[in-house]
Amino acid sequence: MHRTRIALAFALLSIAFVGTAPAKAQEHLHDGTHVTFASSPGEGSGYLALPAGAGKHPAIIVIQEWWGLNDWVKEQADRFASQGYVALAPDLYRGKVATDSNMAHELMRGMPEDRAMNDLRGAFNYLATRPDVNAKRIGVIGWCMGGGYAIDLALAEPRLAAAVMNYGHPVTDPARIAKLHAPLLGNFGAEDHGIPPADVNAFEAALKKAGKSVDFKIYPGAGHAFMNPNNTGGYVEAASKDAWARIDAFLTQHLR
Repeated sequence: MHRTRIALAFALLSIAFVGTAPAKAQEHLHDGTHVTFASSPGEGSGYLALPAGAGKHPAIIVIQEWWGLNDWVKEQADRFASQGYVALAPDLYRGKVATDSNMAHELMRGMPEDRAMNDLRGAFNYLATRPDVNAKRIGVIGWCMGGGYAIDLALAEPRLAAAVMNYGHPVTDPARIAKLHAPLLGNFGAEDHGIPPADVNAFEAALKKAGKSVDFKIYPGAGHAFMNPNNTGGYVEAASKDAWARIDAFLTQHLR
């Protein structure tokens, strides 16, 4: 994420999560395991959740919000595994999890963008070489900061079969948009002051002009981070349920 986008994300996230603490890491028991994979510099790592049954499965990379690899992110990976996906949530902060918005801001600002992208590419390569994964059926999903990295990975990795960005930053550069190969689903809030509807609509129009497969929805009355129940001041249950229904149908269409 470029530094200007980091500053923007901090401003809108500070508003979205006022008075709200993230779910604490390791608060719940999870069925997944910690795995490592090649990256640069050093190794990348993440939380891996596996589906039941033998054979090759579709897979999905689950990208964290600015809080880090906390319980909520692991729960999303577990949810996808229960649906038959091999789900990997990379630890972009490499062992650190924020407990308040100031710490989240510091961690996000201190995370090298190139290292984060290397970790995401490493996560894709790790999944693509697993014997239980269909390498032609790997997707990505992210929220907030992770929504921005979801579109960034989709632009950088042509082998992705599907991408979902939830209130991630728009892309306007036609040269970058031209690199998108995966179908793209996006969910946004009409009251998100950091990612206003006009910017979302312009992004969608640019994608369609370039002939890309795109499906965006802007939810009235919803702001940033409306899909996270831990965001007690901004969670919108009806919008979240609808967004999840769209996500499940989209991933079934493109990864199954």
